[in-house]
Amino acid sequence: MSVKRAALVTGASRGIGRGIALALAEKGWNVAVNYHSNAAAANDLVSEIKARGTEAFAVQADVATLGDHARLLDAVTGAFGRLDVLVNNAGIGPRVRADLLEMSVESYDEVMGVNLRGPFFLTQRAARLMIGQIQAGTIEQGTVVNIGSVSAYTASINRGEYCVAKAGMGMMTALFADRLATHGINVYEVRPGIIETDMTHVAKAKYDRLIIEEGLTPIRRWGQPEDVGRAVEAIVSGAFPFSTGEVINVDGGFHLRRL
Repeated sequence: MSVKRAALVTGASRGIGRGIALALAEKGWNVAVNYHSNAAAANDLVSEIKARGTEAFAVQADVATLGDHARLLDAVTGAFGRLDVLVNNAGIGPRVRADLLEMSVESYDEVMGVNLRGPFFLTQRAARLMIGQIQAGTIEQGTVVNIGSVSAYTASINRGEYCVAKAGMGMMTALFADRLATHGINVYEVRPGIIETDMTHVAKAKYDRLIIEEGLTPIRRWGQPEDVGRAVEAIVSGAFPFSTGEVINVDGGFHLRRL
């Protein structure tokens, strides 16, 4: 019997992370569900994944706390014996959307810690683990998928710290793609647009108008977490074996420049 491949999805208890975890489970992946504080949601997701006939467990860790990273990866390899895929999904917006001229150092540091600094050093540690597994014959190849955002290139002056972090993730993707290719580890970025989650709920009325009435996106609907999940599943299925550093837009066509 073949051994199922294993994925770690950070920030998986809700929203986009949940959509990714369920998409992988549908294709038979074992999934480690990382969460920061919502244990109930994480455990509910684990039950849903197991109902699909594969294995899952919830593991609490703060991606921004570098000291949590070793414990997080040890939990995955302890449960599944391997790590084939890291999905860097965990992310936060600023607690207060402040004008760029009023943004606090504390807000900048918090958002950058979760959205860029944490994923960078988690990827560094996971890459070393994957290289060792490949050399040992435990896995054939490794994959890293970073969940970016259209905010990487779209200015929002009341949440500048988020935009800077996502722009940095774009370069992080390129750097690790270049460094890891010779080791058999491909790195990709999935760049969602306006996805219907808890994070965007506060601006629902605004985006309803912009998307549906004004055509902000050529595909006139909200994106859903499962849209992002399908993109991630396609990547980790091996559909793009001769690509690395690639950015996959899941944004309803927002990235198009239109007149």
